[in-house]
Amino acid sequence: MLIDELTVGIVQTCCYILGREDGQECIVIDPGAEAKRIRKHVGDRKIAAILLTHGHFDHIGAVRELMDPGTKLVIHGLDAPMLGDPELNASAGLIARKVTAPEATDLVKEGDELELAGLKVKVLHTPGHTPGSVCYEIEGELFTGDTLFEYGWGRTDLPGGSEGQLEASLRRLMPMVRKMPFHAGH
Repeated sequence: MLIDELTVGIVQTCCYILGREDGQECIVIDPGAEAKRIRKHVGDRKIAAILLTHGHFDHIGAVRELMDPGTKLVIHGLDAPMLGDPELNASAGLIARKVTAPEATDLVKEGDELELAGLKVKVLHTPGHTPGSVCYEIEGELFTGDTLFEYGWGRTDLPGGSEGQLEASLRRLMPMVRKMPFHAGH
């Protein structure tokens, strides 16, 4: 699996482009901003799916511009309302413009397994940063969004955040990240 990491937007969100070395399709995780730059890195591959680890503005800002006919937009059901609501996705209170994204095509939950762009994706529900925060285990690599950073974890003071849930999610992830590489949202 090839992993291309881009840091995008005003809060330096990590966006990932994943695909098979010889694949004609790819997956984009958390395209928070800079759609043209992301498209350039995608190249001539088709974006099979956009995976969102949660619904905050800094992870969804470029979704609308990256959606092509047939592209799946994947998010946990509890965070799906954030896509169309600037109050819930925190753009209304934190930045100058209100961010929205199209409605999700696919809602996921704990334990779901998907095959996208020739890659096996497993969903781990890790609430706390948001009610529907998820991590994606893809081909032995873990994409943690804002649940877990290299030296910390996501905030819980935005709508739907919960310190108790985040602590439980972190306890769950700790044994995993000792065994496999992980890629954070910032």
